[in-house]
Formats: sequence, C-alpha cells, structure tokens
Amino acid sequence: MVSPAAARIAPYIRRTPLLRLTIDGRPLVLKLEQLQLTGSFKLRGATNALLSGDRPDLAVTASGGNHGMGVATAAQHLGIPARVHVPDTAPEAKLRRVRDLGAEVIKHAGGYAAALATALEEGEKPGVRFVHAYDDPAVVAGQSTIGEEIVEDAPDVDSVAVAVGGGGLITGIASAIGDRTIVAVEPENCCCFNAALRAGGLVDSTVDSVAASALGAVRVGTLAYESLHSRAVSVLVSDAEILAARDRLWEEARLAVEPAAAVPVAAWLAGRVPGALPCVVLCGANSDWSPTECAPSR
Repeated sequence: MVSPAAARIAPYIRRTPLLRLTIDGRPLVLKLEQLQLTGSFKLRGATNALLSGDRPDLAVTASGGNHGMGVATAAQHLGIPARVHVPDTAPEAKLRRVRDLGAEVIKHAGGYAAALATALEEGEKPGVRFVHAYDDPAVVAGQSTIGEEIVEDAPDVDSVAVAVGGGGLITGIASAIGDRTIVAVEPENCCCFNAALRAGGLVDSTVDSVAASALGAVRVGTLAYESLHSRAVSVLVSDAEILAARDRLWEEARLAVEPAAAVPVAAWLAGRVPGALPCVVLCGANSDWSPTECAPSR
C-alpha cells in the first residue's frame, strides 16, 4: 500500500536503489539516497511539506545547505519563490547549488540559530510557508518514504542505521519499518539526540564535527525525541572513523558521499550496529570531496 506522502511526492523525487554487498565478510544493504535529485534525502520532506495544505506564495527555510537545496528544488518544481536563511559557515559548494536553483540565500553571522530565528519570523507572515528542516510532521512524513522503500525492496533487513542531525530523517524512517531495530548514529562532538537521552530531555549540545554542515543541529527536534527516546539505539563515532568510512565506501563500491552519509557506515564498520542484515542509509553527497589517500594509478 502506497502512503499518502509517497503518492504525493512520487512525480517529483527519485526512488533510490538499494545495494547489497559484503564487506569484511559481513553482509550489508545500502540505501543510496545520495543519488536523490538534490544529492540528499531532504527533497522528499520539503516536497511533501509544500504539497500539504494550500499552495504558499513563498517558501522560507533555515538550512546548512542540504535542506535548502531540497526546499529550493521543491519550490522550483511547484513554481513557488524560495528564500533560504543560512549560517555564514555553510559550505559554499552547497550554497552555490541553492542559488542555482533560483532561491534567494541570506547569510547570518549568528550561526544556524540566527538563521532559524529569522526564518521563523518570516514564516508567520500571510502566504508564507516556513519549512522546518526536521521538526515538521509533513517533512517527517516525506522522509518516511525512505523507510517504506527499504521495507518493500529488502524485507529481510532487520535493522536500519541512520545519521542524526535534528532527527527528521530517522523519525520518518522509524515510523515506516515496523519493529525493526532503528539505530541513531552521531559524531561524538555533534550529538544532540544522544545528549538529550543522557539528560532525559531536550538540551543544547556542542556542534563540532567534519559532518556538522549536515548534522549540526544544536538541539534535537521535539518530534524525534518523543518518538525515539525509548526505542532507538544511540551510537557515537569519531571524526576519524567517519572519514575512514567515507574512504572505505569509495574503495569498496566507488560511492562518493559527504561525511554525514558516512556516519552510520562508520558505526557499522566498527561493529556497533546490531542485526544480521542491517541497512545503512547514505543520506547525501553534497560536498567538495576526494579520497583522503589516493593510490597512484597503474
């Protein structure tokens, strides 16, 4: 059965494939969401949000890059102007693509918090749809379509590992995979979900990681915490493990991803993801990238 969100966004997104492989003698399934039209899963949630309810006159969001691309692309598909507020530390590789998609980009010196505050204020105006990067039910419903596809295409998967920023992706996927184990993986110094688990509630946390441009939420979303605090397995990985996992994906399967997408792969390589046949979601590929070490061609 196709969910309402899946039916709604189908004309605008790519159904991404799965890749089954064996690494170090262990089977693994990869969900290749870095092949999404914007190079990131964010297009799903943004499209569902803009298609839910009345058509707005302006789409506004705050983003470190990937979500901005998703909103800009969805708005372009639907003929809606878009404005993306970003921290001034956002990677230029991502901002360039947001501008190329026709969206207005406004930088803020106060980091993501300042960008978000301005976007929220604008979202209160008539005819404006503020699209939260992760704490919006329509966005989460759009991301849930990834979980639906995993279950349809690989019903033998028994766990799913997902990188966590604000938590919209993992919340959506968890809602669609039944009783399979859901694994929330974060960088050691960029782990707002893990911090909330340890504190017993929402708290601000440090943002300092090679994956911060995609996973740099200071505080996990309310929807994610309420849905997953008693269900998800929380795992942390180091920046060194993340970069090694990114390079390993290239060596094993010629898959080029951004650091955030390598986060759950790092956990799996380290043996921290439970399950006989885990699925790891590769969430994006929007970065200027090359392998850490390049062997000379022969």
